[in-house]
Amino acid sequence: MGILDFLSGQFIDVIQWTDDTRDTMVWRFERHGHEIKYGAKLTVREGQAAVFVHEGQLADVFTPGMYMLETNNMPIMTSLQHWDHGFQSPFKSEIYFINTTRFTDLKWGTKNPIMLRDPEFGPIRLRAYGTYAIKVSDPAVFMREIVGTDGEFTADEISYQIRNVIVQEFSRALAASGIPALDMAANTKDMGDLVAKAIDATMTAYGITIPELYIENISLPEAVEKALDARTSRGIAGNLDEHMKWKAAEAMTQPGSAAGQAMGMGMGAGLGMQMGNMVQSGPWGQMPQPSVAAAAPPPPPPPVEHVWHIAIAGQTTGPFSKAAMGRKVTEGALGRDTMVWTQGQDGWKAAVDTELAQLFTVMPPPPPAG
Repeated sequence: MGILDFLSGQFIDVIQWTDDTRDTMVWRFERHGHEIKYGAKLTVREGQAAVFVHEGQLADVFTPGMYMLETNNMPIMTSLQHWDHGFQSPFKSEIYFINTTRFTDLKWGTKNPIMLRDPEFGPIRLRAYGTYAIKVSDPAVFMREIVGTDGEFTADEISYQIRNVIVQEFSRALAASGIPALDMAANTKDMGDLVAKAIDATMTAYGITIPELYIENISLPEAVEKALDARTSRGIAGNLDEHMKWKAAEAMTQPGSAAGQAMGMGMGAGLGMQMGNMVQSGPWGQMPQPSVAAAAPPPPPPPVEHVWHIAIAGQTTGPFSKAAMGRKVTEGALGRDTMVWTQGQDGWKAAVDTELAQLFTVMPPPPPAG
C-alpha cells in the first residue's frame, strides 16, 4: 500500500457496510495495519451487528445504531489496554460486520436412502429433500465457533455442515415416527418442526438458529413406486375379468398394435370374401355360393378361478383355492357363517352367501313314514 493510501486511511472516520451479495454472512472492515481512528463513527444498520476484535480477543458487540469509537465509550477496550481517559491513539483492532437477516432457500437432501421398517410395506428405503433458512442469533458465539478470522464468510461455507446435521436428525426422526410411507405427505409439516426442534441445541452452539425448515418431498424407490402404481390400478379396475376384457378391446383399437393389425387383416379378408361372392353370383341375381367355409369362432377364455381369504376372530388367513375351501368344509374348519372374501367381492360375506354355498351339503328331507 502506498503512502497516499496510508495517509487517506488515517482521515477516514466512518465505518459501515452495505452488502449487495445476498450470501455474505460476515465481512471484515479493512484498514491499513488494522488501525481504526480514535473517534471514528461506526454505523450498524438494521439486520447487522458489528463485532469489535482487539489483538485476537473479542472486545464488544454493537447492535444497530451509530457509535463514536472512544475509550470512554468502550469500557471493555479500556480495561484490556489499561488506557487512561482521553488517550487518542488509533485503535489497533478489527471490526467484523455480521449479517443477522435470514438466509433463505438453502437446500438439504438425503445423499443416501434411509432404511426403515414400514408398518405396511416392511423394510423400505426412502429419500427426502427440502429447504431451510438460517439466521445468526448470537454474533459473538458465531465469530468464536465458526468464522474465526475469515474476512468474508458466506452461507455456503456452513450450509454443508448444517445439511449433515439436518439429514442425521431427519433420519432418526423418520425411523422413530412409525408413520406409514403412504401417510408421510400429510405429516411433513409436523416432521419438519420435529427435526428443527431436535437440531436447535446444535445450532445454538454455533450461534445460529433455524427459523424455517421444510420437507418438500419424501420419495419411494422407483421399483416400489411401480409396484404401488400397479396395485392402485388393480384397485381401480375392480373385477379382474371385466378389466382384462376391457384391456383386450382397448389394445385392438390402438394403431400399430399387433392386435389392431390382426383385427384389420381379419376385416379386410372378410370384405374380400364378400366381394368375391358377389362376383360369382350371376346376372340373374342368383344367391352367392360361399367358396370357403366360415371359420369357427375361437373358444372363450377359461374362467378365472378365485382365491379366498378367511376371517376368524379378527385374524385373516389365505389365500385358498376353491378346492382347499372344500376340504376345510369337510374338516369342519369352514362353516356356512364363516366370513370370506375374494377379489372383486364387495367386502366380507358369509360363505353361504357366495359361490362357496355349493360346497355345503344340502340336508335331505325327513324319511317317509313306514
